[in-house]
Amino acid sequence: MKNIILEKIINNKLQNNLNIKDYIPNGLQIEGKKYIKNIILGVSICQQLLNIAVKLKADAIIVHHGFFWKNESSVIKGFKKKRIYTLLINNINLYSWHIPLDINEKIGNNIYLAKILDINIQGKINPFIFYGYLKNKISIKKFLLKIKNKLNRIPLHFGKNAPKKIYKIAWCSGAGQKFLGKVLHYKVDVFLTGEMSEMNFHIANENKIHFISAGHHVTERGGVIMLSKWLKKKFKLKTNFIDIYNPI
Repeated sequence: MKNIILEKIINNKLQNNLNIKDYIPNGLQIEGKKYIKNIILGVSICQQLLNIAVKLKADAIIVHHGFFWKNESSVIKGFKKKRIYTLLINNINLYSWHIPLDINEKIGNNIYLAKILDINIQGKINPFIFYGYLKNKISIKKFLLKIKNKLNRIPLHFGKNAPKKIYKIAWCSGAGQKFLGKVLHYKVDVFLTGEMSEMNFHIANENKIHFISAGHHVTERGGVIMLSKWLKKKFKLKTNFIDIYNPI
């Protein structure tokens, strides 16, 4: 498959034509060889992922967190030079889809979280926050255990005087902690996201809501996992999701 065709089909699948204001350019960020058969996928670009891609003779890398972030220095030196040099010298295409891979309703990070945590999606609070219901009311301890088992991460949790049994859930993959205030108006039992800020502790406790921070990395693995499976099944491409450990 041609590299520009791969970009188009993923743009179409992720509906990357909605004029979304993002922090990085979505799609093909660094051009490599013209034809693609072997694709490595990961959450974030890093030298370890690049080295694996070179070893496995990948034609392309697809990540959720790529290059060229807003407010980032445009100077290419040090580790950034090494990363880009690795791509160029090995003629590897680099693709990145950020917000489109968070908010897509078929292949996306938030959809994946709903699937593995058995949440029935009801809608969105805003483009980034989904909400829904569990099949039955369960204890918060049981829900935390499910997160631990499914994401292989012990989540941070607080919520003084929040209900012991939970049913209505709101969630946002990645750095969604800034949305806690907005979620309060929807009377959910739990708000799940990837990161947390100091102020979240007091806001959650004062409003008797469970706040769960499961990790930015693990809450954003799902989109690239689903994308990898879709590309393999529909287009017979060789895909390999590489999970580079990140405790954040």
